[in-house]
Amino acid sequence: MEQATEFVQTPAISASARMRRRLRTFAEVVLPPTIFFGLAITAWQVYVTVKEIPTIIMPKPSEILARLLEDPHYFFIENGMVTFTEALSGFVIGSIAALMLAVFLARSRALERSIFPLAVVIRATPLIVIAPLLIIWFGYSIYPKIIMAALLCFFPVLVNTIIGLRSVSPTSLEFFHSVAASEWEILTRLRAPHALPYVLSAFKTAVTLSVIGAVVAEWSGAGEGLGRLIFWQASLLNQPSVFAAIVVLALMGVALTLMVAWLEKILLFWHESSLVG
Repeated sequence: MEQATEFVQTPAISASARMRRRLRTFAEVVLPPTIFFGLAITAWQVYVTVKEIPTIIMPKPSEILARLLEDPHYFFIENGMVTFTEALSGFVIGSIAALMLAVFLARSRALERSIFPLAVVIRATPLIVIAPLLIIWFGYSIYPKIIMAALLCFFPVLVNTIIGLRSVSPTSLEFFHSVAASEWEILTRLRAPHALPYVLSAFKTAVTLSVIGAVVAEWSGAGEGLGRLIFWQASLLNQPSVFAAIVVLALMGVALTLMVAWLEKILLFWHESSLVG
């Protein structure tokens, strides 16, 4: 009878522990930034109101919110989806290209010495200046925006992946060679799992750069998108619309970052960083 009672109470205790853990996570992770953000917005609203700052210089948060709610579909959802598509497509294409090249460079020092300096030179060049050239070459279509986003994503992923593939333990590598493992087995079972934390760390940086690349390309020439919307509304001194578009871009960046964090949680369940706490 005692065993049956204990068996029934265990799930309740486990559920209670899970609830306490969720509340503790909320109090430690979610609550502090929420409070800080709320205080910052309140201070912004009060400061602009008290100082009577004109809207064309600094709009109030309430005016920005009103602009977001006034016509959310055309101004922010449609244009936002265009920029989101450009950024996400550029991120995927740039990351895949970087991963493929990193595998080849990590396997051959001679190939790395030949190609990597060129990649460094291209990376040192402000890629934003080539946006007008992309518009000339590919027109006002979606392709220049995707290419710009892909270029900005490419180099962080390339460098981090090479470091991760090269930073394997010599003992582990010697063991794989001792059992006559093929290069493919070494890559898939040793180098790739070891490089995965490096790659996902680069993804967190690259995914935000993809949004910047898409917006900059839209500034150079576009028919739609949040970058075009900001450029257009800024020329009209419509600051609430400009700030509202910036808010949407910020939310977009947060959403993409959370996507990478979710992917990291799924793929790195075995890693020590996911086991802490």
